[in-house]
Amino acid sequence: MSGEGLIRGEDGVVRCAWHGGKDDYQAYHDGEWGRPETDDIRLFEKICLEGFQSGLSWLTILRKREAFRTGFDGFDYHRVAEYSEVDVERLLADAGIVRHRRKIESTINNARRAVELEQEAGSLARFFWSFEPEVAERPDPVTWTALTANPTTAASTRLSKELKKRGWSFVGPTTAYAFMQAMGLVNDHIDGCAFRHAVEEERASLTRP
Repeated sequence: MSGEGLIRGEDGVVRCAWHGGKDDYQAYHDGEWGRPETDDIRLFEKICLEGFQSGLSWLTILRKREAFRTGFDGFDYHRVAEYSEVDVERLLADAGIVRHRRKIESTINNARRAVELEQEAGSLARFFWSFEPEVAERPDPVTWTALTANPTTAASTRLSKELKKRGWSFVGPTTAYAFMQAMGLVNDHIDGCAFRHAVEEERASLTRP
């Protein structure tokens, strides 16, 4: 262990400890988590999968992600918005995903709301990135104690409220914050994590939508 919330891997690299040394989870930490994302499909996918994750571990969802992508047409929300009860039953029979009727129906509903939001804001990315918090709202330094003490933030609460106002479901403030962390709207790699600087550089060079 290299400090609270940090762990040194077998490769000698210090990382956030939450990946637990699992190869697939570590790869997700290193290559995806916190990297700024502006692709509408990937943003929609992530916020839906965060909804499926509610009550489960993210690792469970990560290991089922390819099956989710197959089942939900790659999370192309224009296609998912056209789903019917036939598709709900098809997905409920799919052992590769989390077979939870309300969450499946929520994803279809959210796809329809995403189409509306795209028409309203121009893109999902433009809408979501408008909730990127100001520097003054962020902890400094970013420590394990600071992060665990704040599973929601003012920014994630604002995002959740706006989505719910537009009819989205399974998008509470905790889910919204996990989405913001994963999609790079914030950089919550702990100070001391070898990947914090790389993520910060990507965020600094990003052209906001």
